[in-house]
This record gives sequence, structure tokens and C-alpha cells, in this order.
Amino acid sequence: MTTVHDVARRAGVSIATVSRVFGRPDAVAEATRHRVLAAAGELGYAPNTSARALVRGRTGYLGLLVHDLANPFYATIAKAAQLEARHRGLALFCADYGDRPDEELTLAKEMARHVDGLLLYPSQPADDALRAATAGLGPAVLIDSPVEGVPHVVMSTAEGVDQAVAHLAALGHRGLVYLDAAPTSMFTSIDRRRNIETSCARTGIELTVLGPFSPGFESGVRAADLVIGEGSTAVVAFSDQMALGVVRRLTERGVRVGADVSVVGVDDIWIAAQVTPALTTVRMPCAEAGAAATRLLADAVDHPGGTPASRVVLPTELIVRSSTGPVPHGGTR
Repeated sequence: MTTVHDVARRAGVSIATVSRVFGRPDAVAEATRHRVLAAAGELGYAPNTSARALVRGRTGYLGLLVHDLANPFYATIAKAAQLEARHRGLALFCADYGDRPDEELTLAKEMARHVDGLLLYPSQPADDALRAATAGLGPAVLIDSPVEGVPHVVMSTAEGVDQAVAHLAALGHRGLVYLDAAPTSMFTSIDRRRNIETSCARTGIELTVLGPFSPGFESGVRAADLVIGEGSTAVVAFSDQMALGVVRRLTERGVRVGADVSVVGVDDIWIAAQVTPALTTVRMPCAEAGAAATRLLADAVDHPGGTPASRVVLPTELIVRSSTGPVPHGGTR
């Protein structure tokens, strides 16, 4: 059986260097790291993650808890977090709390007992109560929930939403409907609504808020009839899934999306570019957020109590496709 000693001899480095390559690769120079990995590949060496973790007094696992792993938004975060964890020589457990937000923190506490650190995308308000709850989880990083004193990664919709409103204004729209989502106390909901209100006020666009709705496809289907009732020429939905529901229902009713009514989503999930008409949307850097949060968590696990809380803010941007167009002749809202 090939051992770490064999890899060290083949690569011409110390055993400690080989261990760092598989345990903390960022601590090893790139050329050396490649040499060690090449030697390991030639010899067929695979490190025993569980054994290394036991020696260090750890499980070798991180945890991720989100609302719904079937949602492409969260799935993208999870995939990127998993890849980053693997790069660090760690494995990732993923779970969701689904339609049981009241059980979210209970599930987080249970998961935290079995992992070295936890990534959490909370539905709870970003307040003192969440800070206190997070304190009992061990090493933890929050995603899209900026709680002071707790490491977190935030995807700020300020830039992307502002670009979306400016885009609609440039197309001649003088009003828009925003489809809000529940729970309204969740930071993501607060952030998106606040930014749409700020951007509309600055641009002079009349804003009508409908909802809150569940942030899924069927809610968008139901909300579309209300949008038609408002007589609006433009709608911005909390999420792409809601926006796609709106597009489906408007099309069924003979409304031409992009011509009669412009529709904008938020997230840029993979299907947004593949439907007809392709969806104009605010792109959320989900993969970057998942990777950045995992790096913060891995560092917190490696240096318990030794590093200050970190904050990473990732920008968003508008992706223009064919679901938006000039205001129809005679349109006022």
C-alpha cells in the first residue's frame, strides 16, 4: 500500500509538506503542490480523510443547512460549497428545512453536533436572537444574513436591482409591480424589497407591491392575474421561479411577454436563459457565495477563536434578455 512516505520521496519533499498539501493546500506553494499531487497520482495514493480528521480531533466534515435543496438557487450554493470543501480536504453534509422554518434552528443545532462547522442560510431575521442562536453552534458562517459579530457572506442586490429599475425606465416604463415573498422578516426579502423601493423612488417610477407570496413557480402563476389587474407594463419578481410562473400565465392569457408586459426575475437560475422568452434577471453570485462562505468556515475551524469575524459582500448585476422590452404604445404604467 502506498503511504505518505512514498509520496514524499517521489516528490522530493518532507512528509509534513505532503500532509499540508492534502490538509491545507493554500499553505503550500503552487509548484510544490502540483509536484506532490503529481507524485500522488503516479503512485495511486489517496489520503484517508477520516484518519487525518481523528488525529486532529475533528470529524473532517462541514455542514450546510438551507431552505430547499431542490431550488436551483440553493443547489448552486451547495455545489460550490462542496467543491471548495473538497479542495480543503473536507467533506460536506447538506440538508434543508423545507416548509418547517420553525424547526430550522433545532435542525442546525443537531447538525452542528456532527460536523466541525456549519454553513447556514437562515430564514430567521438577522437580529440579536439569531446571533445568540449562532453562538451555540460552534464555528458557523451565515449566508445572506448580515449579523454583526458572526462571519457572513452577503449577495447585495443593491447594484443589480438598481440596474433593473434603470433598465425598465430607459425602456419607457413609468411604473412597475413588485412581487414580494414570504417570510418578509427574512433578510433576503427585506433586502430585495428595500432596494426596489429605493431605486423606484430615485428613478421616479411608480411602485406597486403585491404579496407576500411563497417564492415559487405556482405563486408566480397566481400573481400574474393580479399583475394584469393592476394594468402594469412591467413586473419584477422576488425570484426567477416566481417570474417564470408569471411568464407562463401571461402567455396563457395571450399577453406577449417582452412586448405587452416586461418581466424581470432575480437569481439567474440555469433555466432562466433557456425558456422562451429568455428571462431578464438580476444575477446572484451563488457559486461565489458558496465558495467564499466555505473558505471562511474552514479558516474558522482551523483557527478557533483566533480570527476576527469576517464579512464578504458580493455584487449583483442585471442580465438583459428578451422578457423585457419598450413600453407598448399608449402604456402608462
